Amino acid sequence: MNEPASESPIQRGARVTVAEDSVLLREGLSRLLADAGFTVADAVGDGEELLRAVGADQPDIVIADVRMPPTHSDEGLRAALVIRSRWPSIAVLVLSQYVEERYATELLAGDTRGVGYLLKDRVADVESFVEALHRVRAGGTALDPEVVSQLFARSRRAAPLAALTPRERDVLALMAEGRSNSGIAEALVVSEGAVEKHISGIFSKLELPAALTDHRRVLAVLKYLED
Repeated sequence: MNEPASESPIQRGARVTVAEDSVLLREGLSRLLADAGFTVADAVGDGEELLRAVGADQPDIVIADVRMPPTHSDEGLRAALVIRSRWPSIAVLVLSQYVEERYATELLAGDTRGVGYLLKDRVADVESFVEALHRVRAGGTALDPEVVSQLFARSRRAAPLAALTPRERDVLALMAEGRSNSGIAEALVVSEGAVEKHISGIFSKLELPAALTDHRRVLAVLKYLED
């Protein structure tokens, strides 16, 4: 079992900027983060404010709603993509009311280190939400299980994935959520050695190079985003 997120030495005191147009949710997130040991640098209500705040304060993590004023379409996502481009060291966790495959694809199209995409409902599971923040701040990924499920369903006809066994697809789905080998082993009730064997098989079948092993996990996850 992982240790409680609030005890992580990586995140203690990390500075967070929150962008959410709902005042209630914005204030709720700010309180939740403060209680978990984070420092809320700014809490803003639209994409332009978010970019100004990040430029001025350079936080460690940004939490942004996909849809914000003025059009409530993709202003938050656009701001998140700008932040990823201008300040690549800042981790970004995007929140969405529903699974938006196009938005998830855009967010994950570049360097996926330090990136997360979660449904807003996940915030209610405080421990898991804070753990996801820890993961993206440490350079990992955090993808909502519903996002992973829909993206996999869309890509089942892709030839590289067709070569995977059902168990390898299970492992890849859990990798997509950002789980470690031990977390995957726990979820599937198998040994870590078995997980390592499945991951090796995934890398081989997806023809991923041996270099940059950590990044290979991300590349494997993103294979299903390819046409």
